[in-house]
Amino acid sequence: MSTNKQYSKFKAWIQASRPPFYIATIIPLTVGLVLSRPIHSEDIIMFSWINLAAFMVHLATNLANDLFDHYQGTDTDKSIGGSRVIQEGKIGIKSLWIAVASLYFLAGLVAIYITSIQDIWLLWGFIIFAFLSSFFYVAPPIKYGYRGFGELFVGINMGPIMVVGSYWAINSYPTWLSFWASLPIGIMVASILYYQNLPDIESDKKAGKLTLAVRLGKPGAYWGMVIIGFAIYISMALLILFNVYSIYCWAILLTLPLLFKLLKKIRNEKNWILLDQYGHLIRKIYLFNGIIIIMGLSIK
Repeated sequence: MSTNKQYSKFKAWIQASRPPFYIATIIPLTVGLVLSRPIHSEDIIMFSWINLAAFMVHLATNLANDLFDHYQGTDTDKSIGGSRVIQEGKIGIKSLWIAVASLYFLAGLVAIYITSIQDIWLLWGFIIFAFLSSFFYVAPPIKYGYRGFGELFVGINMGPIMVVGSYWAINSYPTWLSFWASLPIGIMVASILYYQNLPDIESDKKAGKLTLAVRLGKPGAYWGMVIIGFAIYISMALLILFNVYSIYCWAILLTLPLLFKLLKKIRNEKNWILLDQYGHLIRKIYLFNGIIIIMGLSIK
């Protein structure tokens, strides 16, 4: 294989992995780490293993979603969802299946190592829930993402499952503190998925993918974004008031203009396909608020 072909193939796999969405994984895992203060060298090592497994599952989820959306005709030419590597002929179906199976298998081996070395076999309840949620997001017969439950399960997985799970794997026991601290994280990741479905609301409806946005319809979907957007800030404010988050986390108010800007774009845009170009705003809300939460917890 020539150097150019190798580079093109490498770029295709990067495209399939959708790097910007990895922030959804790294932030909740890091919250679990900073809640574990004082942090020792062995905690950092365990955190690295946790990240490795989580990122493999995250990538496997993305690839599996591409596959099953392709099979069910959701990612058509008019759709802008997914990585588009199948539609553009950059990666074959067989290669994607091999990658998905390999990633889940390797992540499982890492999970076995973590739970055995820490003697926390009850954590397998979280691990199995995360695996099933990952695979059956769009995989039949469950395909809960097609039934309007995507945001709920993504919020649970990227909030409590990841934050509490990360804390549990590092400390060998869970805490209610890690659970409460995880809730705004889960809401923010759910908001990313929710917004991501808005540009595809028409194509998803035609394909029978009844996301929450499709079920609400355009007027309702706008107000859905208003509710989930302000739920982010209300939940964080309550956790600050109840001393779960540091008072320094009031810096989250600096990101409110991003939410107002996003809501204005949704309200004024007639062609919702064009909303895809503003997806960076919801990801920035999550990134900046996530960093503020992590820094606040670090100095609390």
